[in-house]
Amino acid sequence: MITSYSEAIQHWKGKPYYSLNVRLLEKFGIKLRKVALNGGFTCPNRDGTLGTKGCIFCSEGGSGDFAADTLPPPQEDTAFIAYFQSFTNTYGSVHELERCYMNVLNHPNVAALSIGTRPDCLPDDIIGLLERLNRIKPIWIELGLQTMHEPTARFIRRGYPLDVFTDSLQKLQQAGIETIVHTILGLPGESVDDILETHRFLAQQPIQGIKLQLLHILKGTDLDELYKIDPFHVLSLEEYTDLIIRCIELLPPDMVIHRITGDGPKQLLTAPLWSGYKKQVLNRIHHEFKVRNTWQGRLYTP
Repeated sequence: MITSYSEAIQHWKGKPYYSLNVRLLEKFGIKLRKVALNGGFTCPNRDGTLGTKGCIFCSEGGSGDFAADTLPPPQEDTAFIAYFQSFTNTYGSVHELERCYMNVLNHPNVAALSIGTRPDCLPDDIIGLLERLNRIKPIWIELGLQTMHEPTARFIRRGYPLDVFTDSLQKLQQAGIETIVHTILGLPGESVDDILETHRFLAQQPIQGIKLQLLHILKGTDLDELYKIDPFHVLSLEEYTDLIIRCIELLPPDMVIHRITGDGPKQLLTAPLWSGYKKQVLNRIHHEFKVRNTWQGRLYTP
């Protein structure tokens, strides 16, 4: 059991939380990078099934603005995680998905496959496919929850209720699929208590990793239009630093922290502009952990 910041730094190799880099070294023995891919999928929030505009914060790239269309050519002594990032990457037939996933898994440099999707796009036959492929190479599923609060979920046009998330999560765990959940800090209308409640909730769920993301307002999104018409509060660096630390304190020490900030394309970023300086943001957060003598799981209650 970790009892101080200094113990956490020693335990997690220089950070006061269980970072993805540490997890990858434990699992694969080497440091791996992620290669973001656009698999050519769409989303039920865009093709008319649930809506046509996507989530209110989602860019034209479907949250995959840095994703490539193809994998890099095979190279000697190079390994990476392939990450289907754009749109909803389990939104298709089993045969279509198997062909797409196997093309990636057969690449000699792919060590694992991470798939970004929605919990309402994981029927039993697709979970069965993921379970089979997970015996070939590790399969990770990344679920965009963003918030546990239904009013906010409706506002951002998430398109599914919380029980759909918890149901899919149970099925993924029964299938042995490692699951990472995305949250967004700073959604309009959410209080500090609301944000902390989402992370207390996730601390009790059977998930293996989490991505904590600052709300980015990107040009061309409906959120950007709303911000121009009726500007809402956007987190300052000081507020975000405080929130991210308080959230991480609530999470169990065996939950991998995949991300504590995010990259919005600078040419698309309306606000907050300070988020475009990722290195400075990370330095500020890590420094504040030290000042507060705190670490992941300090306030976690099983």
